[in-house]
Amino acid sequence: MLTQTFMQHALLAGTSVAALAGLVGYFVVLRGQVFAGDALSHVAYTGALAALAIGVDLRLGLFAMTTVVAVLLGVLGGRGVADDVVIGTTFSWVLGIGVLCLSIVTTHRAQGNSTASATVLFGSIFGISAGDARTAAVVAVVLIALLAVMARPLLFASLDPSVAAARGVPVRALGPAFLVVAGATAAEATQVVGALLLFGLLAAPAAAAQRLVSRPWHALALSAGLAVGSMWAGLGLAFAVPRLPPSFAILAVATGVYVLAVVVTSVSGRARTPRVCA
Repeated sequence: MLTQTFMQHALLAGTSVAALAGLVGYFVVLRGQVFAGDALSHVAYTGALAALAIGVDLRLGLFAMTTVVAVLLGVLGGRGVADDVVIGTTFSWVLGIGVLCLSIVTTHRAQGNSTASATVLFGSIFGISAGDARTAAVVAVVLIALLAVMARPLLFASLDPSVAAARGVPVRALGPAFLVVAGATAAEATQVVGALLLFGLLAAPAAAAQRLVSRPWHALALSAGLAVGSMWAGLGLAFAVPRLPPSFAILAVATGVYVLAVVVTSVSGRARTPRVCA
């Protein structure tokens, strides 16, 4: 399996994107912004369709749309935290734009783009090129570095925003900044697992880690590890069963990990809750 060039590219892109999704996903779950994460995954699809509609690089639309909407969600939500009403309203508006762009693509720019919409929706990790795989790895490293810079104050602001603000942590600024990183993560991961399935890679490993481990830093590392493990297992499963779509296999493993975590914590009688530690 590892001697196949397409599998090498898939592992390079998939591992970097999964590690990023696991780290960002932990804060998404911890901050109660799962709905925002779901919205950003659909925003990524709309951004890709908008790029196709105007005839520019698909990745430009992905990153531009998710970044702009992420800033809007953070700023309009108040206190730097995305509000469900704002998310729902923005979500509807963005989906409306997506319908318009889809109509333009299918009626005026269908030639040469017949499979692009399906690729953005469901991903095409086995079809990723060497250049795109390297780009995905570089982008993931940059976003992980940005997250690492804000991780400590972001954790403080997530667990106790009032005390964090009193201690001088820029809570209002951290919210939109984190959502921008989450939006860029959605844009990057969409190219690997697809917009429809991205949400599972963001939420499932992080939710499992949060149930299993109470120490935030340990849970953060576990979330990334579970996401990467799900990616590897899913790719191996899809290679072994050619009729199985890789994106489905990856998300099926990630979901299975979460279900297992729920069962383990239910049998043990308690689920872990994040706690501040020195």
